[in-house]
Amino acid sequence: MAHPLMFDGADPYLARVREICLALPGADEKVSHGRPSFFTTKVFLTYGGTVKGDHDPEPYRQSVLVLPDAAERPALLGDGRFYDPAYVGPSGWVGLDLRACGPPEEVDWQEVAELVDASYRLTAPARLVRELDAG
Repeated sequence: MAHPLMFDGADPYLARVREICLALPGADEKVSHGRPSFFTTKVFLTYGGTVKGDHDPEPYRQSVLVLPDAAERPALLGDGRFYDPAYVGPSGWVGLDLRACGPPEEVDWQEVAELVDASYRLTAPARLVRELDAG
């Protein structure tokens, strides 16, 4: 049984996230478990999440799940815009609630791009990271 789609294709937050992710070498998008996921050989960002014990997709529908550097994770989780996502949180991932950052035109997209970059570097093959650095 396929998962129901848990995103709106016309979502302005998703449009900007998609632009950031697909600009990276070798990046592609697929829908997995009803959510857009961006990957090379491994997923580096999932759009939308939940928290442990609450599977309602609405509260964090417009968020990004990324894998930060382990040393950065505690500081990120200390910021009220971030949360510990269900399923992938125990593996070091964090969620950033984009709605908590303001409307799409007020989000610090440079900050989002930096989070995406870090997650990409931790998950992408070395040859793609070298390509990113060379570009």
